Amino acid sequence: MTDGENGGTAERVRVLVVDDDPLVRSALRLVLGADPRVELVGEAADGVEARAAAASLHPDVVLMDVRMPREDGITATAHLVAGPRPPAVVVLTTFDADETVLAAVRAGASGFLLKDTPPEQILAAVHRVHAGEPMLSPSVTRTVMAAVAAAGGSARGDAARARLEGLGERERQVAVAIGRGLTNAEIAGELYLSVATVKSYVTALLAKLDAANRVQIAIRVHDAGLL
Repeated sequence: MTDGENGGTAERVRVLVVDDDPLVRSALRLVLGADPRVELVGEAADGVEARAAAASLHPDVVLMDVRMPREDGITATAHLVAGPRPPAVVVLTTFDADETVLAAVRAGASGFLLKDTPPEQILAAVHRVHAGEPMLSPSVTRTVMAAVAAAGGSARGDAARARLEGLGERERQVAVAIGRGLTNAEIAGELYLSVATVKSYVTALLAKLDAANRVQIAIRVHDAGLL
């Protein structure tokens, strides 16, 4: 909701930062503090702390490191998105190895950014995933799709096609558009629907395709060979 819609100040996006490097947490603290629409609600140094903090602080978005002691970011992400009131998770890492990208996306991450991503793009990622849109660095997007294509086995392809066969025609069109990386507004314009209607379709697709977020919908579409 915008300021104009409620006549007051819009709620800020609540963010939890998870990284075992205090310097990285400090840098992210500065980045997030530059945006009055964002509230840093807590920090954690590993996946175990992240899960405890998320349970008590209820963040909207978690910025998650990958390599950490005790529990890594991929494992923590899977736990967070499977729990009640799941936050959107943006994975931040210093490397974009194919297996790391795929593991993060399949665990339920809504975004994947390299740590050298400019501050304004990190903030854009926070707002975008909070709004239900995926956020990937361009190089990471290419990596995800290439890795999905390379790893596509017949069993997974058959499973994806079986799930997609249960969709209505309009749902299938929206799913393919998501697989192409279109936003809700872009899908609405292309399919002559309202944004609210597109959001309803996305919600239905998440349930029918057993997907945690839009990125996983896109993977289902790629696995099914529709792109």
